[in-house]
Amino acid sequence: MDERRWNRVVVTGGAGFVGSHVCERLLAEGCEVCCVDNLVTGSRANVARLLPHPGFRFVEADVSRPDGLAAVSAPVDLVLHLACPASPADYLRLPLQTLDVGSNGTRAALDLARRDAARFLLASTSEVYGDPLEHPQREQYWGNVNPIGPRSVYDESKRFAEALVTAYRRTHGTDTSIVRIFNTYGPRMRAGDGRAVPTFIRQALDGEPLTVAGDGSQTRSLTYVDDTVDGIVALAASGHPGPVNIGGGEETSVLDLARRIVDLTGSASVIRFVDRPADDPAKRRPDTTLARRELGWSPRVDGEEGLKRTVEWFARSALL
Repeated sequence: MDERRWNRVVVTGGAGFVGSHVCERLLAEGCEVCCVDNLVTGSRANVARLLPHPGFRFVEADVSRPDGLAAVSAPVDLVLHLACPASPADYLRLPLQTLDVGSNGTRAALDLARRDAARFLLASTSEVYGDPLEHPQREQYWGNVNPIGPRSVYDESKRFAEALVTAYRRTHGTDTSIVRIFNTYGPRMRAGDGRAVPTFIRQALDGEPLTVAGDGSQTRSLTYVDDTVDGIVALAASGHPGPVNIGGGEETSVLDLARRIVDLTGSASVIRFVDRPADDPAKRRPDTTLARRELGWSPRVDGEEGLKRTVEWFARSALL
């Protein structure tokens, strides 16, 4: 593996859930980090502890706008493009903004990387596989996506972004890579962002019924955020173009996940079944052979430990 390290890094979406953890990791590795975020779904609170760090700079800006990255004038050697609403509640509320950041925002971030001959990484998603007919999903699988369904604004935004990244690599020789992130969870998730883990934890801590979509038999492969960050940084350092799946190997049903969270919180909450959203994937599990072979990456935090840490963080946050 051709490992490289960097001096100056731009992280778009750096005040988001995953982005803030990435910023923290890069600072710990001695990088200067410029975090660019419009705070539509990110939060200053996520990076508040980083603001005093001499190597950290926060820029409130929308990368989808023509001047979104104008404040980044100094040369950079790595651009991590994580900006995008990532939960169904957010991208259904912000459909045009989601499409904009996948198209205009990705192009702006690519142009910045091209300007400085920097390494570029796109944070893509398992959603490019849609409701997959192949299981587990390999990077070679083209997916089963409804291009006009309610989830399409996110799915197609990321699929277009992947095509744009690939075109820059082929046309301009830009040093690009693509990571496909599977269901990531952990501290700093927003309680109301609509994804299963924070929703179930909030409901359990509040003594509310846990709302399980459909019969709960649909599966997900959860990845603790530290493992996801490990994968992102390893791919950026490797020089590999991707796409590379980064995701947990432990597949669990949504119903079992709800029951585990009830047990971990000691809640008296009951399970309540609700209508399943349109185009909700029935199964989701990555084939991570490529990540193991090319990056030496595999998840280190098991599901029980990761959920325990996340529950503890939510419980502490509720007391603040």
